[in-house]
Amino acid sequence: MRSDYILPIFLFFVLLLLQSTLVNLISISGIVPDLILILLVYYSIKNNQIFGMVLGFIFGLLFDLITGSLLGSSIISKTVCGFTAGYFSNENKRELYLNSYAFPLIVLLCGIIDSFVYSFFSSSNLNSSFVFLMMQQGVFPGVYTAGISLIVLFFRPKRSMR
Repeated sequence: MRSDYILPIFLFFVLLLLQSTLVNLISISGIVPDLILILLVYYSIKNNQIFGMVLGFIFGLLFDLITGSLLGSSIISKTVCGFTAGYFSNENKRELYLNSYAFPLIVLLCGIIDSFVYSFFSSSNLNSSFVFLMMQQGVFPGVYTAGISLIVLFFRPKRSMR
């Protein structure tokens, strides 16, 4: 197998370990960033839309199986996010999206979609209004994840080494 397929899975397990242990320490009112989503958006833009969808499915399946959450909620949310981020995988603008502030905006869009779809399928709180649920479980985690994704811009090499 090529390292293009193995490296994202390896990084997934590293980020899942960080997500389940250290990220809860930086939560703000129960809202935590999704490190796995940042990885998914990065590889979806870097490769293509189909790769992003398949990787999103694999990430969602592994996340649901390992964490014991409702089976299928992460699968559908990560697959939709891989599909959405894959729209930005244009050969001419790929490096621009990965090396500029467009990357956190793409993560913001995918983070809102991911949080909303995940909470739609796994939430059982029906007493709150739709707008409140949209803000608390959709927008706020997406904004926090996009803020954390700014770190990728600082540590990513500016030139591709192919």
